Amino acid sequence: MTQTTAASSLTPTPVADDVTRVAVSTVIFSLRREPGSDRSTVVLPLVRRTRDPHEGRWALPGGWLDVAESLDAAASRTLGETTGLAPSYLEQLYAFGATDRSPTRVVSIVYWALLRADEVEGSKDLENVEWFDAASLPRLAFDHNEIVEYALWRLRNKVGYSRIAHGLLADEFTLAELREVYESILGRRLDPANFRRQVEGSGTLLPTERFRTGSHRPARLYRYNRDVELADLGPLADSARKGSS
Repeated sequence: MTQTTAASSLTPTPVADDVTRVAVSTVIFSLRREPGSDRSTVVLPLVRRTRDPHEGRWALPGGWLDVAESLDAAASRTLGETTGLAPSYLEQLYAFGATDRSPTRVVSIVYWALLRADEVEGSKDLENVEWFDAASLPRLAFDHNEIVEYALWRLRNKVGYSRIAHGLLADEFTLAELREVYESILGRRLDPANFRRQVEGSGTLLPTERFRTGSHRPARLYRYNRDVELADLGPLADSARKGSS
């Protein structure tokens, strides 16, 4: 087993009483299907704290913002240091800055990330990291329960009008696989025929000439229309295109 430092965005260090520090934390969502279940559940990794405050409690992965790095770079760095994970989808979620959330004044810039099930393997051998069902978490350190609750709310709302589900799928997927992602996030069944009509009429999917074969009849594979996704980013489209090249 590889041991990681149980870093959290709120680990105090000696600072002046009137100094506000900035930390970065990340909520990472993935899907996991338990043996015998016909539906996946939303899960996330947590890091066990090895120092006060809240020693022994689970917390979101994170760390301090370095004076010489951007927020995005800090999110990627602290995520790699605490969990060994490097998600392809990483988006800024919200800023949490209640005055009583930490013994010292800390503002946390929280990101959220999505990982496919096959990308989770890298964190399984880390001693201080464990995956939890997002719907039944223990009491976490600081205000991290509230942060996860807010991230789940945003995920469930955003999946209805964006292509965020792509972060939980392979580059090519069947409509049944896409529907399962929606059902797992929303926590309810969706009518297959209505779902097919809606997604095929959205203009966000492109059919391929490939099919998934198995015990049932072959199912066509689809991929997301990247041009539509980049158009939604407005002025950020050029940098996103460069980042994906």
